[in-house]
Amino acid sequence: MRAKNLQGRSLCAIGALVLAVLASPFCLADSGRPIEVKATAAVRHDHELVPADRVVPGDEVFYTLEIKNTGPTPLPTPTVDFAIPEHMRYVANSAVGAGAEVSYSIDGGHTFDRPENLTVAAGGGELRAATAAEYTHIRWRLKHVLKPKAMALARFRAVVK
Repeated sequence: MRAKNLQGRSLCAIGALVLAVLASPFCLADSGRPIEVKATAAVRHDHELVPADRVVPGDEVFYTLEIKNTGPTPLPTPTVDFAIPEHMRYVANSAVGAGAEVSYSIDGGHTFDRPENLTVAAGGGELRAATAAEYTHIRWRLKHVLKPKAMALARFRAVVK
């Protein structure tokens, strides 16, 4: 992994922020449902993915969410929300999940919709299409039942600001 000095300051602390995000409650699964979500972050180094423990502005981080049903019964269409860290910029069209419907929020996770339906106020009171850089949260709604002890994966990429 690489660490750079920018204007005389070490930016390895940003890597610590990436890891802190993964350990914090930025991920919200359906309340009251036995879902466990484990998030990991990696960066590309010499054509392979390695843990994102040291990142600098411009690095692309690959996030993987493991969504597991820890309960004894199947879960129909579970939903998982993930806050995009403030020091990161979401990479457009990078959120995926097999058998998942992906939507986004631009208002801190209060409402979610498809990208073509997200708008923000432009100058003069007019609306314009929101950009991927303005997304604050990602939501994956699994289209299929998640069986007991089964796991689904969701992924997205973001760039360190």
